[in-house]
Amino acid sequence: MSSVPARTGRQRQRYEDNLRLVSGCIPYRWRKDNTDLMGETEEIIEVLMISSPKRDDLVFPKGGWEDDETVTEAACREALEEAGVKGILREIPLGIWEFRSKSSQDLCSMEGGCRGYMFALEVTEELETWPEQNNRARQWLNIKEAFRLSRYDWMSNALEAFLRVMEEDRKLDEEKDQNIELEPPSITVADVPECQSMSSNCYKRSSTMQHHGMPPTATLLSRATQEIAIHFGY
Repeated sequence: MSSVPARTGRQRQRYEDNLRLVSGCIPYRWRKDNTDLMGETEEIIEVLMISSPKRDDLVFPKGGWEDDETVTEAACREALEEAGVKGILREIPLGIWEFRSKSSQDLCSMEGGCRGYMFALEVTEELETWPEQNNRARQWLNIKEAFRLSRYDWMSNALEAFLRVMEEDRKLDEEKDQNIELEPPSITVADVPECQSMSSNCYKRSSTMQHHGMPPTATLLSRATQEIAIHFGY
């Protein structure tokens, strides 16, 4: 049970160029799919979206980046507060997007402008209770569904960047598998990845680390690229 209350207020809020600085993430997991015609089971990627209070749409967890935390710590905190998930966070952002708040109840600045940093978060723990559970419902979606439900352009752009990162990881895994086949097995200290603990909410992963949750034979491009093409009509 989560006993940490969600942060409220704007006393510690960061601003830059008259824009409110926001940090968030795309939480994701791998799920085993149904057995195909060849009798093999595939793993597909799913992303987590949450409902918006007082609005009929789904969003990724995000919120204000405050002056007593790093941008990655803010992303982990928002994932915990809004979605009730913990995990391994990539320390390199998927990108930085500027957008305008659509809610008069939650203006990013006097002009309603935000500058948002988005990260990829591999979910390792899904809490039964979390600070904002009374206002937000969680929903796991496949990539096609996530694109369809992304109300804003910046969300679709973040999803595209997320898929590119996942594909880069897949290629790294394939290269690693090929090297293992060519070289005799050995274990050294350098082979063991280290995740630096940031807080009780998540761990940071360097952009050069392998994504060990990625199945080596994942058919990410064949699925995700088709889904993007369907979504954008090309």
